Amino acid sequence: MVDRAAMITLAGRPNVGKSTLINALVGEKISIVTPKPQTTRNRIFGVAQRGSTQLVFVDTPGFHRARTKLGDYMVRVAGESVADVDAVCLVVEPKPNVGEQEKALIEKIKEAKVPAVLVINKEDTVKKEAILPVIAAYSQVFNFDSVVPISARTGDGIEILAQELCKFAKEGEQLFPEDMMTDQPERQMCAEIIREKLLMALESEVPHGIAVEITRFMPRDDGVTEIDATIYCERESHKGMIIGKNGEMLKRVGERARHDMEKLLGCHVHLTTWVRVSKNWRDSGANLKTLGYSE
Repeated sequence: MVDRAAMITLAGRPNVGKSTLINALVGEKISIVTPKPQTTRNRIFGVAQRGSTQLVFVDTPGFHRARTKLGDYMVRVAGESVADVDAVCLVVEPKPNVGEQEKALIEKIKEAKVPAVLVINKEDTVKKEAILPVIAAYSQVFNFDSVVPISARTGDGIEILAQELCKFAKEGEQLFPEDMMTDQPERQMCAEIIREKLLMALESEVPHGIAVEITRFMPRDDGVTEIDATIYCERESHKGMIIGKNGEMLKRVGERARHDMEKLLGCHVHLTTWVRVSKNWRDSGANLKTLGYSE
């Protein structure tokens, strides 16, 4: 029975491993993961149980210098997610210097007057003695409640971190039902799965200009779910790259996405995709709202 709960924000610069970390903490893949920066665009909640404590993690977009209205939205979400929580995990790489993005997030943590844990991710990529200079560098900037080195990729230190975060839980009812792992509707998770496969398959200049909208999501009586998806890009040349020669790229992306959708939904999926050019959609308030990038 859950009688304590804590809301924990995972904050950090793009590509530091926040989404891999929330998946590891929850124990299921609820947030897409790619090597490309700024993969996460929205605030995502992940729910984990540790004994009688419910931990609700908030995965946020990476804190970066915005260049579009979409970027402004992502940075605003990242900044606002630091407030009104029980604690913040500042996720950093094992580098012995505090970058400008980390300094900006630390200032927001100070303003919110919220407890903070320094999470040094990717510890498996350096020797153990290399962690001490990282701790020293950050200790000069802010007095963290604790410091936990981890590897979200291998799982090392994940349970130590979870138990440390349980200390911030407050007595009271659970925030989400016990069988709920995320606040994302299945429809949105399917859209993100398609975007993940596109990010993994395409060249570096294309991914940031891609969005996916599920236009039809219909479970049938025979156990098949019909899903129609529209992939938006900003240029005709990008459309050609997404479709590929003789449609091979789009077919490959669709097959990989369908496999993950079937695992998520527990049923067969019939997926149909279209590609549409929407020039400068990242700077269009109306388009951003339609695609779910709004408060």
